[in-house]
Amino acid sequence: MRTTVTLDDEVSAAIDRMRQDEGIGLSEALNRLAKQGLATKTSAELYVHHSVPLGIRVDITNIGDVLDLLDDEH
Repeated sequence: MRTTVTLDDEVSAAIDRMRQDEGIGLSEALNRLAKQGLATKTSAELYVHHSVPLGIRVDITNIGDVLDLLDDEH
């Protein structure tokens, strides 16, 4: 299949390096890199929540009480 694509500079550089190192053509290098990308499994980055003491002196376990307190201050 023939297709015209625009490659980012780093992708083009990777293709050129592969072609030079392995003595292969453009299509072969592009196909290999695409297959490598398809085979690579990316894992979601683990989210770690960091908390710090804020010095809150209000019991915030009851949202209704907190909302009442905020309404009183306005």
